[in-house]
Amino acid sequence: MSNPSDKTETRMNKQPEKRRADLLNMSLEEIKSDLVSLGEEHYRGDQIYQWVYRGVAFDEMTNLSKSLRQKLAQNYIIGTLKQLKRLISADEHTIKYLYLLSDNNIIECVVMKYRHGNTICLSTQVGCAMGCSFCASATGGLIRQLNAGEMMAQVLESNRDLAKLGWNPVSNVVLMGSGEPLDNYENTMKFIHQIHHPKGYNMSYRNITLSTCGLVPKMRALADEGLNINLAVSLHASNDNVRKKIMKVANVYSIEEIIDASRYFYAKTGRRITFEYVMIDGVNDRPELAAELSQLLYGFPNHVNLIPLNENKQNKKKRSNNTAIREFMSVLRSYGINVTIRREMGSDIQGACGQLKADFMEKL
Repeated sequence: MSNPSDKTETRMNKQPEKRRADLLNMSLEEIKSDLVSLGEEHYRGDQIYQWVYRGVAFDEMTNLSKSLRQKLAQNYIIGTLKQLKRLISADEHTIKYLYLLSDNNIIECVVMKYRHGNTICLSTQVGCAMGCSFCASATGGLIRQLNAGEMMAQVLESNRDLAKLGWNPVSNVVLMGSGEPLDNYENTMKFIHQIHHPKGYNMSYRNITLSTCGLVPKMRALADEGLNINLAVSLHASNDNVRKKIMKVANVYSIEEIIDASRYFYAKTGRRITFEYVMIDGVNDRPELAAELSQLLYGFPNHVNLIPLNENKQNKKKRSNNTAIREFMSVLRSYGINVTIRREMGSDIQGACGQLKADFMEKL
């Protein structure tokens, strides 16, 4: 008869399974350093890094020895996402993905087909702490930050699926999905540097757009990074009173502070700022507010993107009618403001931030 203490001792002596590092969350320098500690040559890092950003598995890294490929598989993973759902719009220009993370949290991203290439709108957080009243991402608040590897995995996993559909890979990134990128500053910066790296994905900084609701100190820090990325500011109002009704961040940073930080970004980078303005019926769509907005934006290169509200169960708000949107645009143009109305894409597949996830969670 076995001694119970023997089983207890066996359980106590059993070593926990080693947690494998995600190569997508490691810089080239970090990979090289790790390889040296594993007894491999420093230069192998370049080879592995290039393979990783092609989206291949370890056994497909044909210029590496079998023993090294086995060692990589034992110590690392490449990405942690599992596709839960994919919706394709009726016009076949937009695809919405729902992904499961390794901790069973859920995120979403959208790929949009344009003449100039395919753009991915990816998430930087699980949930969001900003609490904008018109955005479904705010439902449930912030759950956790995404790391750089989880951001990159959205690109590579989507590319893998796009190839099956006959689409070209992603050529542009907008950090405009669920979450506030500047509220996850370090991970967002690491992602931007890694997707730009010439030995990795090699995406031009000019093909990357970061959207923020206006975290002023981080906007200034971003300007000081000296990167030629595009900045989009979610303004959505022409004065603080209106903005406070729809955006909690307006209680922390005034519009004047946000415009000053935007001017600073332009002065440091030379990049024109885009101001996003969601059109909400009876809230921020009056012609006099357009005139007020024009005065705010006078004197430096910028562009206003008017966004018809994507109505959803979470926000309970109504979009402005087309006449009000066109009149608002006409007033801005009369003041010399460069303005367009955003082309609607993916409204039939819950394309706006947080909608697909919220609907999915309701059905669980």
